[in-house]
Amino acid sequence: MNFHAAKAFILDKLERELSHQLYYHGVHHTLDVLYTIEELCYLEKVSPYEELLLKTAALFHDSGFIVSNKEHERLSCQIARENLPGYGYTVVEIERICGMIMATRIPQSPKDYLETIICDADLDYLGRDDFYDIGSTLFEELKAYDILHSEEAWNRVQVSFLEKHSFFTQTNRKRRAPKKQRYLEELREVVAAYEKN
Repeated sequence: MNFHAAKAFILDKLERELSHQLYYHGVHHTLDVLYTIEELCYLEKVSPYEELLLKTAALFHDSGFIVSNKEHERLSCQIARENLPGYGYTVVEIERICGMIMATRIPQSPKDYLETIICDADLDYLGRDDFYDIGSTLFEELKAYDILHSEEAWNRVQVSFLEKHSFFTQTNRKRRAPKKQRYLEELREVVAAYEKN
């Protein structure tokens, strides 16, 4: 399993082929998920081998956006299956990686421990200081793809999303959930103000 070569390959591909309209789902998001996985693996005491599988899944998890912004998880698995054998990954390893990628699909549905880690890493920003900054890039992307148009619609989506979301790992329940709850309360107030107007 040549992780470093696979990493160099996919980051180069993402840099060259992702749309510039992916203000949220760009290479910066992939790297953010990768670094968060490194933190979570350390804090959750994940074995080095499983950490490599997780980091590979992080690098490939949004690569499907190269092809389409619809069904991108399935397309990401396709890209992983086509390319990872060339870097010494076995069929079993690739299927585990694809399981992790598919678990990040919204609503998240992790089926095992490693899948819970990538799910938490993918949405780590929900409980971080950069929540509003990162959220605004997602809003810009949704506008660019003609999915949402108004700030009111965006804030309503955020409230609904935060209400349904929960972190899976002990680490993120402790370090991210309280701040995420604060953001939810702030956004509920914003949305309540729309009702008064």
